Amino acid sequence: MASITIRDLDDSVKRKLRVRAAHHGRSMEEEARNILRTALVETPDEPENLAAAIRRRFAPLGGVEIDIPPREPMRKPPRLRR
Repeated sequence: MASITIRDLDDSVKRKLRVRAAHHGRSMEEEARNILRTALVETPDEPENLAAAIRRRFAPLGGVEIDIPPREPMRKPPRLRR
């Protein structure tokens, strides 16, 4: 088994860990192991596709048909004076 040392841990974090460990009936060390184990077992959520989320939100409302105007030729860029 490996060991780690955590330096520069805020006093408030250590206090919360001690209270949490006592609440669960464990040592601070076992509580820290449990927190790490739990955090590392979870799979991170994949970032959601924004377009898919919007489509899913508004799909129950039905669709809308929009007339798209025809494209016009691209205009010439302005001439810059020097």
